[in-house]
Amino acid sequence: MTNVVSAGLGRSSGGLNSKAETELRASVIPGQPDIWVLVLLEAFTFSSYFVVYMIYRMRNPGLYLHSQAQLSLQLGVVNTIVLLTSSWSMARCVQSARAGDYGIALRDVSLTILLGLVFTVSKLFEWVTKTQAGLTFTSNEFFMFYYFLTGMHLLHVLMGFVFLGVVVYQLSSPARRSQEVIETGATYWHMIDFLWVIIFALLYVMR
Repeated sequence: MTNVVSAGLGRSSGGLNSKAETELRASVIPGQPDIWVLVLLEAFTFSSYFVVYMIYRMRNPGLYLHSQAQLSLQLGVVNTIVLLTSSWSMARCVQSARAGDYGIALRDVSLTILLGLVFTVSKLFEWVTKTQAGLTFTSNEFFMFYYFLTGMHLLHVLMGFVFLGVVVYQLSSPARRSQEVIETGATYWHMIDFLWVIIFALLYVMR
């Protein structure tokens, strides 16, 4: 009888410890510490690009407004929705992994990759149509910034696929699963989406 009670207490204690550990993990900043150094560095770098863009825009607003009208706002909105949806699916991936639903987490990160590919193809299509219309990197200041900012962002999207690939690798085997690594990949992808929202506002929306 004593052994049964002890075992029951042990299970109860283990359950409490497990719950406490889960709450502790949820309260800690997600991902590996190094990813936040990278995020801050990237945020500082892109912020400097945005400041330079704004300075040049204020010098010649007419040119920028005329050039901006050559972009497809509708396509920009679609791309933004695609990336925001990918952030949502990546957040679901993290939540599912925390809950131990690794099959669902794998499905969610796969959806994130698919949406990232849709964004990439859409951006390449936009570049091709613009260059065919004679709007190239050397057309004027606005398109110089347009190709530079969207190109730098697309480069980070391609790097993001590497992070997501690592997440898929982690989720595909119980022996390799690491919540910290999964959250690191999610953090990087969220950064990509956040940067695009700002680029979209500067290039497509701001008047």
